[in-house]
Amino acid sequence: MSPPTPPPPLNDRFAEETATFTVQGKEAPDIDRGIAAIRNVVRTLPTRPGVYRMVDATGAVLYIGKARALKNRVTNYTQVSRLSRRLQRMVAQTRDMVIVTTNSESEALLLEAQLIKRYRPPYNVLLRDDKSFPFIFLREDHDFPRISKHRGARQGKGVFYGPFASAGAVNTTLNALQKVFLLRSCTDSFFANRERPCLLHQIKRCSAPCTGRISDTAYAELVADAKAFLSGRTQEAQKKLGDAMMQAAEARDFEIAAVLRDRLRALTFIQGSQAINAEGSASDADIIALASAGGAICIQIFFIRGGQNWGHRAFFPGHTEGMGEDEVLMSFLAQLYEELPPPRELMLDRPLTEAVLLADALSDKAGHRVGVKAPQRGPNRKLVEQARRNAVEALERRQAESTTQGRLLIELADLFALEAPPQRIEVYDNSHIMGSNALGAMIVAGPDGFRKNQYRKFNMNDASITPGDDFAMMKAMLSRRFARLEKEDPERSAGEWPDLLLIDGGRGQLSAVNAALAELGVEGVPIVGVSKGFDRDAGRETFHLPDGRDLHLPPNAPVLFFLQRLRDEAHRFAIGAHRAKRSKAIAANPLDDVPGIGPARKKALLMHFGTSRAVRGATLEDLEKAPGISRAMAMAIHAHFHPRG
Repeated sequence: MSPPTPPPPLNDRFAEETATFTVQGKEAPDIDRGIAAIRNVVRTLPTRPGVYRMVDATGAVLYIGKARALKNRVTNYTQVSRLSRRLQRMVAQTRDMVIVTTNSESEALLLEAQLIKRYRPPYNVLLRDDKSFPFIFLREDHDFPRISKHRGARQGKGVFYGPFASAGAVNTTLNALQKVFLLRSCTDSFFANRERPCLLHQIKRCSAPCTGRISDTAYAELVADAKAFLSGRTQEAQKKLGDAMMQAAEARDFEIAAVLRDRLRALTFIQGSQAINAEGSASDADIIALASAGGAICIQIFFIRGGQNWGHRAFFPGHTEGMGEDEVLMSFLAQLYEELPPPRELMLDRPLTEAVLLADALSDKAGHRVGVKAPQRGPNRKLVEQARRNAVEALERRQAESTTQGRLLIELADLFALEAPPQRIEVYDNSHIMGSNALGAMIVAGPDGFRKNQYRKFNMNDASITPGDDFAMMKAMLSRRFARLEKEDPERSAGEWPDLLLIDGGRGQLSAVNAALAELGVEGVPIVGVSKGFDRDAGRETFHLPDGRDLHLPPNAPVLFFLQRLRDEAHRFAIGAHRAKRSKAIAANPLDDVPGIGPARKKALLMHFGTSRAVRGATLEDLEKAPGISRAMAMAIHAHFHPRG
């Protein structure tokens, strides 16, 4: 067979040394064919650091590993008797290998993490929660910098503070920061078009630089104070506010003193809510602990920046079967800091065998020295023990929930005569108002609960769908979903195909879904329609099966509550997405779509004509009379609203 085409290089420094090796073997047992493929590679391998990928017969990546000496490491896979059952299965599936050499083992560790994130191989430890972490972003490319919540790539001129464990932690901090430092949070276009202060100024959460209520110098001072606070110099900001309050009181300016008092209270609130063990010496560190039980692993992380606790999160890495705790933790940390900027220190609940390697790799990535240590005594040990207690408790909760969820999935399989408890349930719903802003939604659930990173929205812009036709919308949504599945995973081997479809609706919606799948030639996917019963009462749901049967469950049945929760989650997600789309449509202005129309020209047109509808209906001569509108721009606006032919 021909080798799979390697992907574009992730980093130029690795690109020149990429090579693909393939075995052209005779028919042999799987394990023998796998060993033959590996031995064929070993003959030409150097004893240099690098990364290797094991690939199956279809070209899918099975495993990604790094090595200090590639030849020695890969040779170990040919000694089958010394391998675990898990690795024996992997070797039996291996048919090709891709080798990338690097300059050092730390480079190999970083590249390994990049590749695992890209390919998500089934035999590697995987960071399941791939939702990006939120940051606070303070811009520096504007006379009056804006402070805001930020997710995604950290690009743009400004300073990013984080990571925060959750959006809730960011929102709480942002709300308090607005009360203390009065920095603007509005967009540039909103800022540029204000003639009077907005509500945030009225409730004392913005200094209203948009209308000149504060000078450039005074606002820059607020920005500097906010930077000092977010960098950990909290006492500096607190003392400055306290001194200003006392001066105002001594000058008998009690109104200003009261405002400063309220800001000081807000600052104290942040310090109190973000306080960690006061005796700890951690100022820029992640506190990390691992707990394991019954084959499951939980890793708990506390994010400490500037001496402040910016939240904690529990992670449950996947594909850890048969792996040691140290190996899981090492792989997990390499993947985690592939996305996050490493702090100055990692404080672990255990010493790592490859701690020096991890520290070197993260130091190269961060551009500053990163320490990796396991405190054995003192205040920092107490922080690590606190993280470990949280890890144990989170794992116990997870296992209790999984046990309950597992029983419910078994009952679900019995109820709907499924071959096995479903590992992936997809639930579909529509939302619209009289056909306007129509939107479809899909949620996903499984043994570990809701998989929110798998949720999807479907905009229903097809002109062939009659507004308000729920059946046609459901058919269009399922057609799009399964056409993509058929294209991306026709063998149904990637785990993205559902084991059960739940459709929010009755016989009509169920028939529409059956028709959509029949047109695509999709078979073997169980489908159930869920409709509310008499008087649309919860507890009287009817479950419609494709064979024409209808099922009803006792009102107190646990599996009924589970199905209601799935249906309600789909309903919540669909309505939320619909409301967001509707709000965006309400706020939209037809002038926003005209090329060359920015905030200034839009404002001039609206001031001259009164409404966007009047602009749309204006003649070319009328448009030319608007201030700031040239003949060429008038022609462009007129052509946009009156296209020919």
